[in-house]
Amino acid sequence: MKSLTVSIVSYLPDRVRLRETLQSLHRAVALAKEVGALGEASCFLVDNGPDRDSYGTLMGLIEEVRRCPQAIPVEVVTGQGNIGFGKGHNIAIERSRADVHLVLNPDVLMAEDSLVAGLRFLQDHSDVGLLTPLATYPDGSAQYLCKRYPSVLDLALRGFAPVAVRMLFDTRLAEYEMRNETASHVVFDVPIVSGCFMLCRLEALRTVGGFCERFFLYFEDFDLSLRLRRVTRSAFVPKMRIVHHGGGASRKGWAHIRMFVGSAITFFQLHGWRWW
Repeated sequence: MKSLTVSIVSYLPDRVRLRETLQSLHRAVALAKEVGALGEASCFLVDNGPDRDSYGTLMGLIEEVRRCPQAIPVEVVTGQGNIGFGKGHNIAIERSRADVHLVLNPDVLMAEDSLVAGLRFLQDHSDVGLLTPLATYPDGSAQYLCKRYPSVLDLALRGFAPVAVRMLFDTRLAEYEMRNETASHVVFDVPIVSGCFMLCRLEALRTVGGFCERFFLYFEDFDLSLRLRRVTRSAFVPKMRIVHHGGGASRKGWAHIRMFVGSAITFFQLHGWRWW
């Protein structure tokens, strides 16, 4: 049986969605323990909120969730301010003493058997150290978490182009998002996966130094995926299923658009520019 830590980084999260995320995590951990796929488990909730009010809100929510049977222990990490997504997760990665670590968004709901599927996959494939799940949006439509190495054009089309323009490039975007490959079968050696749900061997995370803290928000998962590929294999495992409420940067306002563009530039500077 493996031990597991989970890290969730939050900044003024939606209270209802975070409660649902924690409840789905509790159910998944309970089932994994019940069937013998998991031993110990704990969660770090890293509060990047701006003040003590955000901490108080989180603690109230944690107390609610702790009333659930077999609730996973949750430690709230606070006081560091808004240090960014990757740096927040790195706090938990550094503190973890587990075999496996799950990077989880506060707006992700996992199927009850997702952890069982992922932990058993890791047990059966010792050369794999990074797993990504099958994801849908809340309306049930497919969400593509796997990516090939992007070009500037791919990112511009996917993030900012009007629907009519994206439709003209749908074949190109389908190739970039690996839509055909990641429909229903396991796919090994996926180049890039989403940071909303990354089930990793802790040893591999430690080997590459966790998330690169040059990224405040956006593209830290792209960067980590590529660096992890140097030390381990990745896999898309469709038996791990999640619902992800996340949205694109263009729908979150100009501040997010600026962060997206800045992080994209950092990513290409580190890994190489590809324009088309």
